[in-house]
Amino acid sequence: MKACCERCQNRLCASKVPIFSNLNSKELLQIIEMTGHKDYYKGETIFLEGSEAKRLYLVNEGRIKIYKFTKDGKEQILHILSEGDFFGELNLFKTGTYNFNAEAITPTKLCTLTKENMKDLILSKPEIGMKILEVVGDRLSRVETLAQNLATNDVDSRIAYLLLDLKQKYGKKVPEGIEISLKLTREEMSNYTGVARETMSRKLKKFEEEGIIKLVGAKKVIIVDEESLSDYV
Repeated sequence: MKACCERCQNRLCASKVPIFSNLNSKELLQIIEMTGHKDYYKGETIFLEGSEAKRLYLVNEGRIKIYKFTKDGKEQILHILSEGDFFGELNLFKTGTYNFNAEAITPTKLCTLTKENMKDLILSKPEIGMKILEVVGDRLSRVETLAQNLATNDVDSRIAYLLLDLKQKYGKKVPEGIEISLKLTREEMSNYTGVARETMSRKLKKFEEEGIIKLVGAKKVIIVDEESLSDYV
């Protein structure tokens, strides 16, 4: 039997997720048969902070922003997730609520697994649990770096850090340098770095004038001089 997910256009949603990478087709099929499926349009809320945490979400297609609101009501983006990522893992082993908000920033297809199913999987395949812990550790480290960046670095440094972060995950080599297809608005980039939207646009233009980046419309950035960009961090 072919291990596929009809709701996800016959693409192996579970096989895209690194924590399931060592499973064979039969095991993947067992996971896929457990999953729920839902499509989200751009801008649609997946859940809000304080909602009951009941499942693990797997990103089959699209991009998700994970964010919180600061005390003064401003949005602070914590993570941008895309195909192959998952979220909701911190609440797998306890009863509680989500401590962040999740929203689709592009049309998105998600697959879901209940806490009960994930517990059974981890008990039968402990390596899945270890991989989840690795991802959790990496995300906590990134949030700590983000918090330090927001607290101590100037605006140029914050924006340079954001571009390098996006480059690591979404960058691809092109003749002029490394191209990043952002899928982020200037406002969302501002919410990631904690700077005003107008400041974000002005600083990106400054980097372009310095020959560090090249702006291609509103949705693409080419890093032309990565070394000079890194000097800002």
